[in-house]
Amino acid sequence: MDLFKYPAEPFRIKVVEPVKMVSCNDRERIIKEAGYNTFLISSEDVYIDLLTDSGTNAMSDSQWAGMMKGDEAYAGSRNFFHLESVIQDCFGFKYMIPTHQGRGAENILSQIAITPGQYVPGNMYFTTTRYHQERNGGIFYDIICDEAHDAGLNVPFKGNIDLDKLRNLINEKGAENIAYVCVAVTVNLAGGQPVSMENMRAVRELTQQHGIKVFFDATRCVENAYYIKEQEPGFEHKSIKEIVREMFSYADGCTMSGKKDGIVNIGGFLCMNDDDLFTQAKELVVVYEGMPSYGGMAGRDMEALAIGLEEAMQYEYIEHRIKQVRYLGDRLREAGVPIIEPVGGHAVFLDAKRFCPHLSQDQFPAQALAAKLYAVSGVRSMERGIVSAGRDKVTGKNHVPKLETVRLTIPRRVYTYRHMDVVADAVINLFKQKENIRGLKFVYEPRQLRFFTARFEEVNVNKSTAVKSGTLAHNSI
Repeated sequence: MDLFKYPAEPFRIKVVEPVKMVSCNDRERIIKEAGYNTFLISSEDVYIDLLTDSGTNAMSDSQWAGMMKGDEAYAGSRNFFHLESVIQDCFGFKYMIPTHQGRGAENILSQIAITPGQYVPGNMYFTTTRYHQERNGGIFYDIICDEAHDAGLNVPFKGNIDLDKLRNLINEKGAENIAYVCVAVTVNLAGGQPVSMENMRAVRELTQQHGIKVFFDATRCVENAYYIKEQEPGFEHKSIKEIVREMFSYADGCTMSGKKDGIVNIGGFLCMNDDDLFTQAKELVVVYEGMPSYGGMAGRDMEALAIGLEEAMQYEYIEHRIKQVRYLGDRLREAGVPIIEPVGGHAVFLDAKRFCPHLSQDQFPAQALAAKLYAVSGVRSMERGIVSAGRDKVTGKNHVPKLETVRLTIPRRVYTYRHMDVVADAVINLFKQKENIRGLKFVYEPRQLRFFTARFEEVNVNKSTAVKSGTLAHNSI
């Protein structure tokens, strides 16, 4: 192994958690009982858990020590003031509202920033983000560059906003009918793809001309900063913290799930500069989360998040983080396994359309692939395709995304390169037997965010049993 290409873990392991491998027969029974939904598998039955990087991180000794200094006062906790100062220093925003996690921040922002009927353009949807936007009367509008929808296209900064799409939307609908522009850094469902600093700057210039606010989804902003340092001219000698600070100078605020680049297990926040929006946010955080000085987080968790954000800015940490994910992607690519190119910051995304060419998208190939991967290996992953996309709120038909993927999401500081080898071997072996993967159909479909709790059963792919897109019955009705 090239140590410079794939740097060793920049930490020593002090505490370990035993894991077990259940038998193949048991795994086949478990996934069937879970309705072929990997979210419904008990974690004790998972060997390597790549379901998500959200809250699954390993915290440092400094973070654990900080938790012992948690001030659990109901109001005015000293940990809040520490977290506030770190966020102001790293991101540059005037105000910060803590929330229990990112979707808490999305809920509040959507209520205070969207007037029903307004458009919310963004660089590809995210599940909970779009849900809160639509729940508050917003209309999501995708303005990501076309390259992001091509899984096999290996070009940098596929998370960029298409400025012509944004400009056309403004001209067609009017600036007053746009709530704000939502910029995700990085773009999760595009494969963890970053946004360039040049693109952020251009979006800011365009929106300022029309008086439109810009809010970033900062969930994986440190990963985005690494790509800028690595690939964008003029930033190679800047620190990660300097790059992050400049990124957010082009925004009016942000939401963040601290459970990702904050390297903690719970927590998030909403930031802004606007005095009136801050006043509204403070009023709503009391309703949904808690006092403005804790917002659904314990004092000890705010302390861990403050320390985690500072640790995330360390170059050695984020270099290993990105390159461990890249290592898994390189192994799969070299074996001919179809993945989203280039490999993103937090996960390797299997291209289920090319992986399972014998299954139509109506047969939920990504869901079927994730279920089969668990059955054959004990590795848990997540569907990111037509099931996650959900239904159009007006027509009731399925959204049919161009990308149909399985996300192999790497938790921070949890697994080693050897774990990545086990995952790679499992995926490669399954790819050689891909014809054995059977399509699925719904047996229970929740009304909201169905991918979390939906249940499925296998269908016979040799018969015409696939349900046509947009005609699936809501079994929960």
